[in-house]
Amino acid sequence: MSIILLGMNHRTAPVEMRERLAFDSDSVSDALEHLVDHDIVEEGLIISTCNRVEMVASAPAGLERGLDRLTNFLCGARNIPSSSIDAHLYRRSGPEAVAHVFRVASSLDSMVVGEPQILGQVKDAYQHAVSAGTIGRVLSQLMDRAISVARRVRNETAISQNPVSVSSVAVELASKIFGDLADKTVLLVGAGEMAELAAQSLMAAGSSRLIVTNRTAERAEGLAQKFGGGVVSFEAFYDVFPLADIVICSTGAADYVVRHDDVKAAMRSRKKRPLLCIDISVPRNIDPAISSLDNTFLFDVDDLESVIEANKREREKEAKAAEAIIEMEVQHFILHLRTLDIGPSVVEVKQLLSEMALAELKRNRKRLGVLNDEQEAAIRDVLIPALVAKLSHPMILHMRTSARNGERSGILDELRKMMKLD
Repeated sequence: MSIILLGMNHRTAPVEMRERLAFDSDSVSDALEHLVDHDIVEEGLIISTCNRVEMVASAPAGLERGLDRLTNFLCGARNIPSSSIDAHLYRRSGPEAVAHVFRVASSLDSMVVGEPQILGQVKDAYQHAVSAGTIGRVLSQLMDRAISVARRVRNETAISQNPVSVSSVAVELASKIFGDLADKTVLLVGAGEMAELAAQSLMAAGSSRLIVTNRTAERAEGLAQKFGGGVVSFEAFYDVFPLADIVICSTGAADYVVRHDDVKAAMRSRKKRPLLCIDISVPRNIDPAISSLDNTFLFDVDDLESVIEANKREREKEAKAAEAIIEMEVQHFILHLRTLDIGPSVVEVKQLLSEMALAELKRNRKRLGVLNDEQEAAIRDVLIPALVAKLSHPMILHMRTSARNGERSGILDELRKMMKLD
């Protein structure tokens, strides 16, 4: 059975193209039912995220016809000529298709290598196809193995252990400075998107309270309500500064909002408790001079970016180990798939041997003399099946070995010839 894949992702197509071809959860079931025609395409699933649109299928009619079917379906479903998307599409088949699915599930093909969301999205795509009835023997084996490979990559490599976003780096820095974040208070000065994400990650990691201040009071109140936190007026946020353990600043101001002398005064009442300040503003809103204060740690955008870039390099190193795992898993799966393909042949071998045995029984029945019904049934239902199992066992082993080696066994052809001669 041939596995094929057709798709586009963030590397091959702009977001406008991916948006136009995407399938949402409400439309994917209907799309799958139209994709799988049980002639050219026997099984199918669709992986559709913000960064990729991919169709995976089993194609008993052959690779080329199967890939043409996927292309025509995609163009027809979105009323778009193939000439306008051909340059953005990639096509995979056989081991290359299997490797691609394993890499996607393991987040090696993601915009951010090692991100965890893609495995959940692959699982969702699999479940949609199961619900639509378009998953069968081949793709169920493929997707189960892909999920298993992704877990192995995550468990055996450090590909997801080095944070590569501002919010996750903020949590990493806070954890290094404070250890347990359970009793730590976050002060959000300004309400920029990245600052909000960083605060959200810190709260999710265990920080106990969020205080928000912003020039626009309504924005501060809405954000505080979202996290169950408090609000302080922008003019008076220094009053709560001694309470904060982590300060995240992003106001869009043209000058420093958090100043050295004010922080120095606030630190006197903190009794040497450490203070982490994260400045996500451009231009900077926190005076760099505060880094000279005892127990005060300051990181700006450049610092965060340098941490992120270093972590990305570490993930790329781990990706090499992950690729080795995937290469090995692809080889094992292809061998497994070849043994699956002999299933119908195994059935036919046993059927031919059974027919031969029954024919011999019929030919020599008179020589057995008078038999009662129980004896007749024992020959038909016990002796012949046992004989067939015994004779077929070495044949099946030979067929499986040939399949694993990529060779064609001639046993079935010989049995067919024997039946014709007989």
